Amino acid sequence: MTRPQESTRIMENKGSPLFPWQVYLSELIGTALLLLVGLSLVIFMFGDGSPMARLIPGEDLRRLITGFLFGTTGALIALSPVGMRSGAHINPAVTLAFRLMGKLDLKTTLGYIAAQLIGAVLGCLPLLLWGGMGASVAYGASLPGPDIPLTTVILGEVITTFAMVTLLCVFLGFRRIRPYTPAMFPPLYAIMVWAESPISGTSTNPARSLGPALVSGQWQDWWVYWVGPIAGMLLAVLACSFLAKRIEVAKLYYFDSDQDRLFRRKGRPAAQV
Repeated sequence: MTRPQESTRIMENKGSPLFPWQVYLSELIGTALLLLVGLSLVIFMFGDGSPMARLIPGEDLRRLITGFLFGTTGALIALSPVGMRSGAHINPAVTLAFRLMGKLDLKTTLGYIAAQLIGAVLGCLPLLLWGGMGASVAYGASLPGPDIPLTTVILGEVITTFAMVTLLCVFLGFRRIRPYTPAMFPPLYAIMVWAESPISGTSTNPARSLGPALVSGQWQDWWVYWVGPIAGMLLAVLACSFLAKRIEVAKLYYFDSDQDRLFRRKGRPAAQV
């Protein structure tokens, strides 16, 4: 593994270095795309007047398909040029997990989270074009299921986020399966959305919940979608602390890109992107 003292020379001598604003802009675009495409899928699958209710009458099957396609959207963003530049965290919980594992400095962490929240809002504004179909499902807003106790809703978010971050740590922590990290998201979200979305909506992502809440005006128990994912992330990082040293860079793909060294500073190995 390249020593921190060498990483600056590598960045200067190979390829075109990135600037922080390019990384944050990529993270903003990635988060916007996740919400625009992912929540459009939710609206198309479940909105009033959609033909999908007739084509696929079973709601369970539609949840399974929607989760798979939502996870596929995230995976494709990780594989895209956006993912090459920023690492495609597209989720404050993921960014905070990398921070706690010593892979990001505080300034970079805050820049990522700000970009994710802004991107979430911008990505949801075009959802208004769905009109009544989108409004019928609150444009994909994360909402507790009917008559579900709030403690159960929080627990649902804790469990699903714990599962997501734990699997992320496992895939990134072992070199042999590391290249397949993006591929875990489609089946993972297919299962989680199918099983858990009637409870909390399966957010696992505060940015994913912020955007449609702002667009729809549905702020019911909005804090749950911060507390639950962050608590689940903290438990996952604690459980996977033995893997922290094996995770070399705060990315979901493109691990060996020269651009990974952008935020590594001399004597500061924790500032990796």
